[in-house]
Amino acid sequence: MGSNENGLPFRKLQWFGKEAPYINQIKIDLCDQMIIGRYGGNRQAGAYKNEDGAMVVKGADWEFAMVLDGHNSAESVDLVLKTLENEWKKLAAFLEEPVESAFQLFENHILSVFQSPAFLEACKQIQGETACLLCVRKENYLWWLSVGDCVLYLLHEDLHKLGQYALNQRQFFEWIGQINTFSLPVPCYSFGIRELRTGLNRIVLITDGVLECAGRYYETPSRFYTDCYEGEVQTNVEHILQHVHENSGQDSATIICWDYHNPLPATYPSNQPMR
Repeated sequence: MGSNENGLPFRKLQWFGKEAPYINQIKIDLCDQMIIGRYGGNRQAGAYKNEDGAMVVKGADWEFAMVLDGHNSAESVDLVLKTLENEWKKLAAFLEEPVESAFQLFENHILSVFQSPAFLEACKQIQGETACLLCVRKENYLWWLSVGDCVLYLLHEDLHKLGQYALNQRQFFEWIGQINTFSLPVPCYSFGIRELRTGLNRIVLITDGVLECAGRYYETPSRFYTDCYEGEVQTNVEHILQHVHENSGQDSATIICWDYHNPLPATYPSNQPMR
């Protein structure tokens, strides 16, 4: 349990794969209703290290989640986790602001940190780089920022009927760290805000180990929806990670997943009645 600069409480769980790799092991933890699932890879397939990382925070009326997927050492994952840990009280205070301003304040601060001279210099001193995906749910909206190839899914039956699952597109040449797309003259990243649908919204962040095991079964998003949306969250996360294990997933796989039941009406086209 922590508190922001205004003294308001939040619950936080942070994990660094180098320190707790979970090779050949599925590990599930809860932070309030948020599920974090980790699998370090199949030892028989050659897995010997875990360079993923994650952070989840539950505030009074919001949730924050982040997954990281390191490359060529876990130093970049450690750097990003420690950097956001140092900034967290400020970031949590922004999320207590009204939703009309909270996301912009939060995003501006994240970008200022990632582009600060001190952080850019620290990135030059480490080995390797990391993909990084962050998201925040507040009221009936979801904000996200993505660097690299982790994936954020917003799962809902309305979206499923139209074949929409992922909010971001995987980008294979973006990182934070030794190779750093925030150090370019024009930083490269993706971001967005989405309105949540009425009813059950299941929010999911994954690292690429979920997708890239043998057969690449979950690269078909409708399969991921079927195995992740229908049923209880923790059971589904365990099932997906067990699939990675049974299909000789060598890379580490991390999932953060939680539900938000939105009571508010969502946007529909003008010729379709509101539900």
